[in-house]
Amino acid sequence: MRDWTVLGIETSCDETAAAVVRGSAPGPGQILSNVIFSQLDAHRPYGGVVPEIAARAHVERIDGIVDEALREAGVALADLDAVAATAGPGLIGGVMVGLTAAKALALAAAKPLVAVNHLEAHALTARLSEGARFPFLLLLISGGHCQLLSVDGVGRYRRYGTTIDDAVGEAFDKTAKLLGLPYPGGPSVEQAARRGNPKRYALPRPMVGRPGADFSFSGLKTAVRQIEEPDTADVAASFQAAVIDVFRDRVAAAMAMFRQDHPSTDFADFGPDGRNGLGPDGRNGLGPEGPRGPDFVVAGGVASNAAIRDALDALCSDRGFQIKKPPPRLCTDNAAMVAWAGVERGQLGLFDGLGVSPRARWPLDAS
Repeated sequence: MRDWTVLGIETSCDETAAAVVRGSAPGPGQILSNVIFSQLDAHRPYGGVVPEIAARAHVERIDGIVDEALREAGVALADLDAVAATAGPGLIGGVMVGLTAAKALALAAAKPLVAVNHLEAHALTARLSEGARFPFLLLLISGGHCQLLSVDGVGRYRRYGTTIDDAVGEAFDKTAKLLGLPYPGGPSVEQAARRGNPKRYALPRPMVGRPGADFSFSGLKTAVRQIEEPDTADVAASFQAAVIDVFRDRVAAAMAMFRQDHPSTDFADFGPDGRNGLGPDGRNGLGPEGPRGPDFVVAGGVASNAAIRDALDALCSDRGFQIKKPPPRLCTDNAAMVAWAGVERGQLGLFDGLGVSPRARWPLDAS
């Protein structure tokens, strides 16, 4: 299939972003532009994202950001194959801004519209950056989400585990606030943890050893709150170590579930024709380097944490999975991942009408 060129728009939280991506499934793709305006300075005094401030900033910036993305990519609206935008989940005011802008552009240029699930955009990012192949196991970790899923294809997801309370990114942010560290909390805790002793405080490892692959982080956050006269660096290091131990256990459980569901996922690298797992002779698992394990993808804002990435590297090596980690700039919210989801869905003919509605909630395994 020929390469597609897609404009993507992302406004689900506190980044106003637009990007132009070119490519075709299964990737990798080419990022022609990826423009992001961060609202961190506007929200920092409040210690978190204020929806009304975010929506207003999106309205003020969206036109200029889209123009900049098209100009940087060197393409005109007429050159596009489709326009894609996040349609949820997210802060509904922000989602409405980006989706409305995409509808207007699609209508004006007579281009098809792709309404993208923000979580699917994260899920498919490793195909944009590294050409990850279906099926793969996904760990999606961000400020609002913590899930383990089997990604069997575009729009085809099977959930193995999710958080029963707080998302891990939320736990990082709340821990940072308890320690007096600046917003956003995730990078602040990671930076402080580098100076600390991860064994100083005996923090709990919620859900470790239990059946299934669900997560829980509220008890860990509560344990941090109860520390008397905390040493900031040592608490940060101890908290991060606890999170990593939870990830090791829960991901290992999901890996076993994935292997059971997909017993024939040890295959060779992509063959010259790009078909999943086919060596030069076309036989599954008989590439020149022999069979290799299934892909494990870690995505979402928390996936930019270096200590977590290193721990998952080691786990994948031990369990026979091939880890695929998008670069940190593609782990946090951005429009390149939205544009790529537009490429994947558009090439399958999965377009949306101009009457499509924004959604504050949109579970990935029900998309």
